[in-house]
Amino acid sequence: MSQNDKQLNVLEATNFKLPNQKSFYKGKVRDVYELEKLLVMVVSDRISAFDHVLPKGIPYKGQVLNKTATFFMEQTKNLVPNWLIATPDPNVAIGKKCYPFKVEMVIRGYLAGHAWREYKAGKRLICGVPMPDGLKEGDKFPNPIITPATKAEEGHDEDISKEDIIAQGIVSAEDYAILEDYTYKLFEAGTQHAKKQGLILVDTKYEFGKGADGKIYLIDEIHTPDSSRYYYLEGYEERQQNSEKQKQLSKEFVREWLMENGFQGLEGQKMPEMPNDFVELVSSRYIELFEKVTGQTFDKQSSENPAARVEKHILDFLNPS
Repeated sequence: MSQNDKQLNVLEATNFKLPNQKSFYKGKVRDVYELEKLLVMVVSDRISAFDHVLPKGIPYKGQVLNKTATFFMEQTKNLVPNWLIATPDPNVAIGKKCYPFKVEMVIRGYLAGHAWREYKAGKRLICGVPMPDGLKEGDKFPNPIITPATKAEEGHDEDISKEDIIAQGIVSAEDYAILEDYTYKLFEAGTQHAKKQGLILVDTKYEFGKGADGKIYLIDEIHTPDSSRYYYLEGYEERQQNSEKQKQLSKEFVREWLMENGFQGLEGQKMPEMPNDFVELVSSRYIELFEKVTGQTFDKQSSENPAARVEKHILDFLNPS
């Protein structure tokens, strides 16, 4: 990837004025436009870790996330209803306007990441869910566990139990039963697909919202490298027996690079500069992940002005001639 190619294909931010636009929200990675009856989600090339947006965008990252989410939304739409209506551009998803539940449904099939850090610290209860004794990092749970998190407007999301979610009125007991059912169904579908691709879906998160029709829909992303952790299936058992680290397919390597360079998002820590060769590596890893996870070849959509391309494709969809 040449320097020029990198500059051409980074979509850092958008600031459109769309027809019937009611509001605009800029998240860590997504720019969300609320219209009369639709939501337009632009998946940028921004990358975040430790709840901070890194200083440089990653070429094609937004396309990877959006194409991965679209792939799995299509795959699971007969299993669980989702918000998606169209993807008029590789960086854009347009769908039903839903009122989001203020919880992330995190589901874990294996002991890794945050759950492992809690376990290592001696805890055997996470979000009110017990974890068996005698496990090591990367071990499979007897059954997948749901460990929800509150969705914070700012700062870190926080663990919360099912009981507290219902008691605090964040989600009704009736709605939570549906979220739980949908979460298990999606995770099982993701697990089976990953296995066919020579992968293990370790853990992931789903977000849901309620549409104007009162139905609950899967929203946002699904089984992407930003929301999920994958291990390679080949050699998994051997690595566990030898207490070796598992080979991962996720953005964990970005967090590791930041930690090696003295940054974990803590007060007083300075975000390190990202050299171009590291940016290029992250881009190629994201593309590799898309191809490995979906089994499809990644088709790069490049343009001199990606924001202008994105805007044109949105407007063409909203106002077909």
